[in-house]
Amino acid sequence: MLNWQAIDTVFLDMDGTLLDLHFDSHFWLEFIPAVYAEKNQLDPDEARIWLHERIMREVGTLQWYCFDYWSKELDLPITELKAEVADKIGYRDSVQEFLHRVRQTGRRIVIVTNSHRGGVDLKFKHTELESEIDRVISSHDLGVPKEQPLFWEKLQEIEPFDPARTLMVDDSLPVLRSAREYGIAHLLTIAQPDSQQPPRDLADCDFQVLNDFSEVFPD
Repeated sequence: MLNWQAIDTVFLDMDGTLLDLHFDSHFWLEFIPAVYAEKNQLDPDEARIWLHERIMREVGTLQWYCFDYWSKELDLPITELKAEVADKIGYRDSVQEFLHRVRQTGRRIVIVTNSHRGGVDLKFKHTELESEIDRVISSHDLGVPKEQPLFWEKLQEIEPFDPARTLMVDDSLPVLRSAREYGIAHLLTIAQPDSQQPPRDLADCDFQVLNDFSEVFPD
């Protein structure tokens, strides 16, 4: 699936790629609607529908991922509430072995995420990710989400890389299309970002699909 001899730099998304997306799915689709409904004395189902519609209006923007934005919009302490369900944070299958093997080859490993820094800190607190990579860069640091081509230009300024010799793994197809437009040559997506949901139908996907990181362990 990969020609590791053609790869120097490894960029990895975090949520839904290295970590099981179930934590975030549960938080936004179940936990927050329940908290919001109780706080505002609303019917739970009505709150869930309203929140889903409200959140979907921010798809593809930095606000979609921003704890500060949603804390203000919903009048809820998002960072603190995330910590209440942190027991659901976990790796996807074979991720730690993959990271270990890539590090052994000497290649640079960088988490490139749209996650808010508060989310990154929480995930690092409950996993060993921080010690398994070389660097983490959040789109909030750069002021633009990964879905926009400008992100990669800004990333290049602080983390120089050769697009032709870079691997990017991400569960988001819009992000991968943006990376491809910039010239990143090696692109993989994830079949099942959320372990509690069935694999996605990616039959017409124009990227190679990864079921398990064991499929791409370096030689």
